[in-house]
Amino acid sequence: MKPFVYITRKLPEEVVTPLREKYEVKMWDKEDVIVPRTVLLEEASKADALLTMLSDQIDEELLSAGEQLKVVANLAVGYDNIDIEAATKRGVTICNTPDVLTDSTADLTFGLLMAAARRIVEGAEFIKAGQWKSWSPLLLAGYDIHHKTIGIVGMGSIGSTVAKRATGFDMEILYHNRSRKMEVESELGATYCSFDELVERSDFIVCLTPLTAETKDLFTRDVFKRMKKTAVFVNASRGPVVNEQELYEALKEGDIAAAGLDVFDKEPIDETHPLLTLSNVVAIPHIGSASIETRMKMMNLCVENIDLILSGQEPKTHVNK
Repeated sequence: MKPFVYITRKLPEEVVTPLREKYEVKMWDKEDVIVPRTVLLEEASKADALLTMLSDQIDEELLSAGEQLKVVANLAVGYDNIDIEAATKRGVTICNTPDVLTDSTADLTFGLLMAAARRIVEGAEFIKAGQWKSWSPLLLAGYDIHHKTIGIVGMGSIGSTVAKRATGFDMEILYHNRSRKMEVESELGATYCSFDELVERSDFIVCLTPLTAETKDLFTRDVFKRMKKTAVFVNASRGPVVNEQELYEALKEGDIAAAGLDVFDKEPIDETHPLLTLSNVVAIPHIGSASIETRMKMMNLCVENIDLILSGQEPKTHVNK
């Protein structure tokens, strides 16, 4: 029998064809609906390979059900949805999609920064609502980006690329990371500093840190109070690194000026979420890597990794090597 591959979201047929030519493939038939847990568990129990989304929980329960599972290819850079220790213990290879989405996510992150600072979304809604009656000196006035200080929390490949974008705006670049990045310091003039110093000095605080036990709820009301009142906060990493209720209170009470958010604690968020009631919040639905070119590269990399593992070879991006 051919190895069985289960794909947890509907993907373009041209992406899936290389797998269909060699393996038995089954795919969840909806693009925008999460595969039900019961279905995922049932399919995993038969699968040699899973191609998963960030919204799929690959935990102890699922891994123990997948007795013949060899590989999980996650359509994301992050893999906080996967119990890496449990997978490693069972000899299941975990793959992700780094590098191919770095530039696209950095573009989106900087765009979110600009939109929040210059009130672009607010302005677009203002004019659509017929509220523009005349030109006014301070109508929807936001904050300049050029010659300001950007603080990047999490200087991985995406953080480094955001820093590169910042040089085009003549920004001072601060960063905080688990380890110093000497190449970023030498090439881009970035300065390593403590988290506290970054928070207090930066005009723009950009969160790109992975979600870990140490970074969960990293940004609290106390942290926001130590930022400049004119500061703009951007989160393009993972929602749980921010205490959302305390961010809401900080924005509402004027502790900081604005926020740009691509990720949330629970996704998708409800349209009644308190943060969505604030005009100084630009919220988008976790689309950091969502360009057509990049998403296709991510899908193709997942397919390639699955094929390599099922063919007895080393995958291109092996998380738990």
